[in-house]
Order: sequence, then structure tokens, then C-alpha cells
Amino acid sequence: MSGFPEWSPSERVVEASIIASLREVFALHGFAEIETRAVELTSRLAGDSDAAKEIYALSRLAAEDKPDARLGLHFDLTVPFARYVEEFAPSLVFPFRRYQIQKVWRGERPQEGRYREFYQADIDIVARETLPAHLDAEVAIVMARALKALPIPKATIHMNNRRLVEGFYRSVGVTDVPGALRSVDKLDKIGSDGVRAELEAKGVSSTAQDAVLELAKIHSRDASFIGAIDDLWQTSFTNGDDEAEKLFADGVAELAALVNAVNAAVPGTAVADLRIARGLDYYTGAVFETVLEGHEDLGSICSGGRYDSLVAGGGFPGVGLSIGVSRLVGRVLSAGLASASRAVPSAVLIAVTDEDSRGASDAIADALRARGIPAEVAPSAAKFGKQIQHAERRGIPFVWFPDAGEVKDIRSGAQESARADSWEPPAEDRWPRTVRT
Repeated sequence: MSGFPEWSPSERVVEASIIASLREVFALHGFAEIETRAVELTSRLAGDSDAAKEIYALSRLAAEDKPDARLGLHFDLTVPFARYVEEFAPSLVFPFRRYQIQKVWRGERPQEGRYREFYQADIDIVARETLPAHLDAEVAIVMARALKALPIPKATIHMNNRRLVEGFYRSVGVTDVPGALRSVDKLDKIGSDGVRAELEAKGVSSTAQDAVLELAKIHSRDASFIGAIDDLWQTSFTNGDDEAEKLFADGVAELAALVNAVNAAVPGTAVADLRIARGLDYYTGAVFETVLEGHEDLGSICSGGRYDSLVAGGGFPGVGLSIGVSRLVGRVLSAGLASASRAVPSAVLIAVTDEDSRGASDAIADALRARGIPAEVAPSAAKFGKQIQHAERRGIPFVWFPDAGEVKDIRSGAQESARADSWEPPAEDRWPRTVRT
């Protein structure tokens, strides 16, 4: 069935190591892990959007547990997180710092990097009333560090600010700002001519179209974008809306501070990119999209932004970013960016001299396991040559010979005396690991 990935043991080692690395970085920065249920009300999942077409419905559960409600599998982690915060707010300490790594299900056409079942990894900081602006940078820095620790090419986080964009759009005569944002968000897919056609259909003048598309061309790896955007503002401004001017000025200042802060912490990571629109209406400040150098065809592998209200009824402002973990894993494997050091956990195979002495081999294996060394016992008391071949086929690096009290590295041929209460494999051989290629 397309869109539902299945990984071999060695591929699963890579996936598991990526997830473990993300957990470690998130936890090091004080984010606590939560897990939410896979099932939500479809009315909550879809809201007022057209997302209903992406939801996998659960008719049996609805009939048995909630006969009057339609239920479905969550297609992202933001909606269930919003419900979680709303439901458990009295017991949460704000600002609430959470990370979440779970599978989600989305009914869309499968293609490379897009699955119907996949892992997402989200981090968010949510407040009850107000959220300091410096947390925008903190979330981006944490995510940049998390991505840097993975076996992937350099990740660049492209940043924009919705206040800047809204102020600019309004000041050049755009009235339907959310609609214009959704059109500009398609720029990579439909090109400038396609965006112009959509903007014209929304009643945007040709002059305003020019200004919007010129804004989308501005980008820089530092605050130097301010000069270009000020020049464009001076030549494009048509509307004396004080509120729009303030939005624009505040957004420019916020974006400059964000880019500088992130690049100071993780040099070369942040890019001010006025093309980034993030068509979702709930973003209100910073917005992020992340691309891998040399793998731009994969699209954004991590995106998010700042929002004024996490829950539909209002309240709980926050900022967050989400990684498409399975998208990353698929590219790491298909492009040969990394591989597993071995497919099985066992670091050592305990040979069996004969079936009468299998108990002695079992005892050695148990002694090693008690000390945290993964071990298994040979399945049969074949000739030692065949037992070594079995270890090679399994990818097990060491073979233990009980009668001789020796262990052999079958890769190099080196053999040494060993005791089950003191022998240690090299640190890199204790467990399977992901190796960058």
C-alpha cells in the first residue's frame, strides 16, 4: 500500500537514531515530552478549513464509543496539542514548553517525501496571556541545533514576519491580505504568473501585484534586508493607514532581531526571506520554513511560526516548529546520506561448543546482558567456522568462544582473552549506530 512506509532493521536503526537525537536536543533545552491520543473529533480536526478531505475516519470507534460524533485520526500534532492545552490548562505551568514525536495520518497523494502515515516532531512554547518575543528566536535556535545534530546536509531556516507582510500588503492597497498570502505561498509551485493571476482574481491591482512580487524577491542572511525593504516601501506606499505602517515597522524590527539572534547562536542558519508566506491564517508574527542545501527539491522539512491564539476560543499565544521526520528519514536513506553500523542489536555471539554445554553459553550471554552488552547465543552447535559465518550474516562484530575464554573480532581477526564480568566491546560497537556517509 503506497504512502505507508515500512523499514528494514537497518533502516529502522537510522529512523530510531534520528528520533532519539531529536529527543535529546529538545530535552536539553527544557522541553517536556507529551503524547496525545491518535483520535480526535473530526469537527475539531477540520475546523472551518477544507482539511476534512485529509482525515482518516474511524467509523467503528464512532459507532461503539461515540455514536453521535464523527472521529478521525489526527493529521498533524498542532490540533491535538491545542485540545490538550485547553483541556489541561489548570494543571500546566506556563510558559509551557512541550515537544511531541508521534505518527500522524494524512489522506493525500503519496510521492517522494510525502506519506499517508508518518512521524512528526513538534516543539512549542505556549503562554497563557503574553509571550515574550525572544522565545521566537529560542524555538528557532533549538530546532537549528536539533537539525545540525542529524546526519543531513546543512539546514537553512528561512524566516519572514506576518506583521511586516500584512502591513506592507495593506499599505500598497491589498484588502484581502489572507487571500493574497495564500496565493504568494504558492509561488514556488505556480510561479509569478500564476500568483499574478490569482491576485488579479482577488481584485489586487497590477501595481500592488508588482509590489507584492518585488517584496517576495528580498532575502539576506543578516539584517541588510532592511535597506532593500525600505527602498521598496518608499516606492510602493499608497495608503496612509497608521495601523498598517506600525505593523510594517514592528515586523521589520522583529524579523531583523530574529535573524540576528539565530545566526549569533547557530551561525549561517537564518535567512530573512520575504517570499515565505505560510498561507495558514493563524500565524501572526514570525514564520519559518527550512530547506536542506543540495536537496531543495524536497521542499520544506521543518516549518512553523508564531500565533496569538492556540485554541479556537482565543488565548494561549505561542510559537512552534514542526519537523517532517519521515520525510527526512526517507531522503537520508534514498540519498545514502547515512546508514546503520549494523542491523541487529547484538554486539557479540556466544558460540556453542556442543548442545550439552549450551547452558554455559547462555550464562555468559546473561552475564554480558546484565552489564548492558547486547548478546545472543548461537542457534546450533555447528562447527565454529559456520557459527562465525552466522555472525557475519547477522552483522554481529564479535564471537565468544566459551571453552577458550576468548572473544574474536571477526572483522579484523584479532582475538583476546575475555571474562564475562569485565569484557567491554569498543564504545562504537556496543549498540548499532547511524554512520554518516
